[in-house]
Amino acid sequence: MYAIVETGGKQYILEEGKYVDIELLDAQANDKVTFDKIVMLVNGKKSKVGRPYVASATVDGTVVKNDKAKKVIVYKQRPKKGTRVKQGHRQQFTRVMINKINTKAKAAKGEETTGEE
Repeated sequence: MYAIVETGGKQYILEEGKYVDIELLDAQANDKVTFDKIVMLVNGKKSKVGRPYVASATVDGTVVKNDKAKKVIVYKQRPKKGTRVKQGHRQQFTRVMINKINTKAKAAKGEETTGEE
């Protein structure tokens, strides 16, 4: 079973027992977090698609750490002008271990599909 969750302006695929690196959250290590903007739930051949979100479904997780990603080099040069700028950037992220995908959602009319389409 996995869930597609929207957080930080992006969508992530989350599975129980795995971790994911997401945009920086305002949380410390060992804090509990809950994602409630579930876009889609998939369990084998059954799936639930939200309109826009699946009602009363949540994903629970624990913050492992806040860290910075590898450095990305940004290099700009203007030809024939002698202008060069080299700059580095390290994006901050939060690593979250996914504990439980809660599926208390009742299928709304026309919301549940079989996934065989």
